[in-house]
Amino acid sequence: MATVRRSATQEELRLVTRVAYLYHTRGLKQAQIAQQLDLSQATISRLLRRAEQDKIVKTTVNIPTDIHTELEDELCSRYGLKSAIVVHCDDESDQAVIHHIGSAAAHYVETTLGRDEVVGLSSWSSALLAMVDAMHPLSRASNAKVVQILGGVGEPSAAMYAARITERFASLVQGEPVYLPAPGVAKSADIRRELETDVYVREALDWFAHVTFAIVGIGSIEPSKLLASSGNVFSGDELSALQEAGAVGDICLRFYDAGGRPVRLPLDGRVVSIRLDQLASASRVLALAGGRRKVEAIRGALAGGLVNILITDQLTAGALMA
Repeated sequence: MATVRRSATQEELRLVTRVAYLYHTRGLKQAQIAQQLDLSQATISRLLRRAEQDKIVKTTVNIPTDIHTELEDELCSRYGLKSAIVVHCDDESDQAVIHHIGSAAAHYVETTLGRDEVVGLSSWSSALLAMVDAMHPLSRASNAKVVQILGGVGEPSAAMYAARITERFASLVQGEPVYLPAPGVAKSADIRRELETDVYVREALDWFAHVTFAIVGIGSIEPSKLLASSGNVFSGDELSALQEAGAVGDICLRFYDAGGRPVRLPLDGRVVSIRLDQLASASRVLALAGGRRKVEAIRGALAGGLVNILITDQLTAGALMA
């Protein structure tokens, strides 16, 4: 009897190996193998699983140079992200990093945007502008509402950026834009409240609670050149007060500390944008950010769970894992 059992085992291994060879080496489909060997397709599927369990078939993934899959996985594990995309950039200049991040973001949006989503777009972000510039028109209508979630009115020479991002993105995805015709930073809290009585401003604000997919930049305490040129910035004294209060960065001019907790100073009452608690209700919050000066700001946003998808460069990703 022992000899019979050994023979049966050997024959089964031979069959498992034969099925694995036909499937993985010859490239036959399971249905073709089933027909050739006079077995059911369910049996072929079981034998292929057996081939993996018995290490007859070993799967290896050869990661191409300049693709950072392991680093992406580590970021997701450490910070609880749904997804991370790490782009390779040999040039450490801000312009080069923004270009690569924008290109990756364009592909991500083109391949994952669902129908009838409410997309929230930040305004004063060079990375978002690079994303829009790199995007291709969708072949099907998304019917998305594309909502501007940070006030875009500012200096005439720079105000084009906010409208350009919202309008072009909506056109590319065959959606409908919803503009926020207000400054990102009002002169006072009273003026902000007055602005919010405007019917068009109110319409945009009402959409904030319904955003399903937010695409934002992450800012450091020191404003970017684009934001500074827009006029939507705080005074030097206000920025110093933010630093003293522990702020490390902002999303849509809503500041937070190293743990991702909101830093609420009186200046927050002047901001016309989506709040961090409203942002948290979105299913996906995609942040486009990279570069050395933004490491602490990005780390704070990740630590607080303010975003759940990150596109960054490999040097910034490495610093976040250090």
